[in-house]
Amino acid sequence: MDGGGVQIISRRMVRPEYQKREPETTVHLTPWDLQRITVDYAQRGVVLPKPPPGVLQHLSSSFARALGRFYPLAGRLTVSDGPGLTISLRCSDQGAEFVHAVAPGVTIADITSTLCIPRVVWSLFPLNGVVGTDAAVDPSLPVLAAQVTELADGLVVAMSLNHAAANGTTFWDVFNTWSEISRNGDTSLSTSTLPLPLPKRWFLEGCTVPIPLPFAKVEDMARKPEYPPVKECSLHFSTESVRKLKAKANNEMSAGTGATISSLQAVLAHLWQATCRARGLVQDQETTCSLAVGCRARLKGMPQVYVGNAVTGAVGRAAVGEILGDGRLGWAALLLNRAVAAVDEASVREELAAWPGNPSFKYLAGGGAAIMATGSPRFDVYGNDFGWGRPVAVRSGPANKVDGMVTVYGDGGGSGGLELQVCLAPDVLDRLVADEELLTSYGTPV
Repeated sequence: MDGGGVQIISRRMVRPEYQKREPETTVHLTPWDLQRITVDYAQRGVVLPKPPPGVLQHLSSSFARALGRFYPLAGRLTVSDGPGLTISLRCSDQGAEFVHAVAPGVTIADITSTLCIPRVVWSLFPLNGVVGTDAAVDPSLPVLAAQVTELADGLVVAMSLNHAAANGTTFWDVFNTWSEISRNGDTSLSTSTLPLPLPKRWFLEGCTVPIPLPFAKVEDMARKPEYPPVKECSLHFSTESVRKLKAKANNEMSAGTGATISSLQAVLAHLWQATCRARGLVQDQETTCSLAVGCRARLKGMPQVYVGNAVTGAVGRAAVGEILGDGRLGWAALLLNRAVAAVDEASVREELAAWPGNPSFKYLAGGGAAIMATGSPRFDVYGNDFGWGRPVAVRSGPANKVDGMVTVYGDGGGSGGLELQVCLAPDVLDRLVADEELLTSYGTPV
């Protein structure tokens, strides 16, 4: 099923509704923010049961109140010249886009009942094909957009967020705030259990703010990539499956390493092995598995409710032959464990201090022998009850869908299960989902 069943009914800008407004007028972007301005908007959404009548206006007004807490996201990127090009987020209250769509021929089962995710899902998201720099070039483009799509028997609520404005932590903070306000009404603003986010960005001491970039114009740093086609699937690993993989990995590496393999490291190592098999990689070829590492708890003085990007990467590397075969799950997982452990305060500070003098930007390539994991099981995705029931599924849009991309979610049960949404070249994905060792032993396909 393609995106032809989705029809846009209306688009409009929703301005923030305030209870309390901090006096921040311009938010300058950090190295973490700027290096992600060249990738697609972050896109995530939840599939919900059928709502009561008249819910659209309720969702729009609760979205406006959520924006009041995250008001910089209702602003626009601005560019200034000299000396050096600078990009900032102006808190102009111009609003976030709110899109209403209908897909009367699409059911929840169409989206959730197959192992491979149908392409119609991509049409449930706003701002498809837009990268962060587009919003710096075109001041009419919003930083944040939401799309509410009515299905035959349900509703999809999705958001797209400029990656220069924030990463997944803030994305899900906004989503959680929106759903809480929708669920509890006006009183939730004063009784909310969610901490009030701090709009001001965090910089290393001595960093020039705003950071000048060595470009004549924004277009010089932007690349519009042409991604080869991919297929994607959703793999569920039950609590018991995760427990078995974690125990197996730790048992294999119990002698003398001093490391404790986490649930996520064990499951990603299992997928890493299966992806190498599905790609038919030769034994001496180098393969990598990278994962996002949050930095809020790794830096002294950084507020835990800091809005923006605060994430770096960790990469496990090995020859294919080193991670495949009996007894190698633990070794593959240990490579990830060591890569994450190497991300400490000193390394993060060194990375941030060096970036302004030699700025580099994220350009997703994918393919080859790499897999790249993003997301976190810690994000409260399945708690996003807007007032008529918890989500039945989570999905992502077409943004950043490259060969090897893996999006990680908790399974919503609260007991340790994991959901991995995996993008691979079509023929490779077909082999992956037929991999008996991956699916039969530990994974339960959706």
